[in-house]
Amino acid sequence: MVAGEASGDLLASLLIQSLKKRLPDARFFGIGGPKMQAVGFQALFPAEKLAVRGYAEVLKHYREIAGIRSKLLSAMLSDPPHAFIGVDAPDFNLHLEKRLKARGIPAIHYVSPSIWAWRGGRIRGIAQSVSRMLALFPFEEEIYRRNNIPVSYVGHPLADVIPVEVNRAALREKLGIPVDQVVFALLPGSRQSELHYMAETFIETAKCLNQRFPAARFLVPLATRETRDMFELALYKLSAQGLPITRLFGHAQDAMAVADGVLVASGTATLEAALLKKPMVVAYRMSPWSWRLMRRMQYQPWIALPNILSACFVVPEFLQDDATPENLAQALGNLVEDQETSRRIAGIFTNLHEKLRLNSAERAAEAIMPYLIRTAA
Repeated sequence: MVAGEASGDLLASLLIQSLKKRLPDARFFGIGGPKMQAVGFQALFPAEKLAVRGYAEVLKHYREIAGIRSKLLSAMLSDPPHAFIGVDAPDFNLHLEKRLKARGIPAIHYVSPSIWAWRGGRIRGIAQSVSRMLALFPFEEEIYRRNNIPVSYVGHPLADVIPVEVNRAALREKLGIPVDQVVFALLPGSRQSELHYMAETFIETAKCLNQRFPAARFLVPLATRETRDMFELALYKLSAQGLPITRLFGHAQDAMAVADGVLVASGTATLEAALLKKPMVVAYRMSPWSWRLMRRMQYQPWIALPNILSACFVVPEFLQDDATPENLAQALGNLVEDQETSRRIAGIFTNLHEKLRLNSAERAAEAIMPYLIRTAA
């Protein structure tokens, strides 16, 4: 198995647990994070090595990433596994999957690449690379069936993990937060490359919000020690140590659950915020070169998953040069103060939650089992 970031680590850990119910003696190895390791996964390389986004950022780390992929491929070809499961990270995993499938090793890809959003031509490479695609969203299934690629729609694991209703008051008590205090959750990303572009913007946004909401508190969950160090450095650089910011090691869902509003970098965390029924503002910045390339290949007017799944701008998005602290603070502050809009957003997200809640890890394990039985026979 290979999972390359915090969201993939969570999805893979849930899948491992479901597969272990059926195959208690199975061994799982490859690239993964702490959640996978906590359920018995053997990490040959840490997931953080793959947590890079944007063309310019990938190029900087290309030699190291290519070396890791080569070593992992050699290990699998010399001692073939019964199956390979690539969890997201398509640029890394599809290359491996193509080589392994050609050698008769089932290659399963969990989390469809966003071919419906950009780079749709990848469907041809996917057809050559995967034995089965496990799709998280309902509209993806038809895309793969139309192209004769084996596919199973399994729903989204986060919709199973996150309760439809969260006891916000109990969580606030657990974290020592007064029930009536305004709280903002700031999620600048799980990758070091994201913190590079987002940390200072998020801190400056907190400064603006602090002027408008002087009694507010800010919660900042950070996925790794490296990203935590980067955020601490940004605080020092901006002389912002006096802001009422509480840094958390992980606990992103708790931070969002107790918040009145969420500022989040685009990615899986936007879906988590939606499943928690939170008003949010989505922001994203990357290298100018990566941004120019990605804009040309974008098919839809939205980049945030809640907006894509709703096919409309449910929550504001601010990208690249528009992602200024002033814009972000004004938009998020307005959402928090507009209770009617917040209730409307919560209703939309409740409907979305119910559509995605399908016991995903179990359905994914069921789809994978025939490949394991076939290869073990």
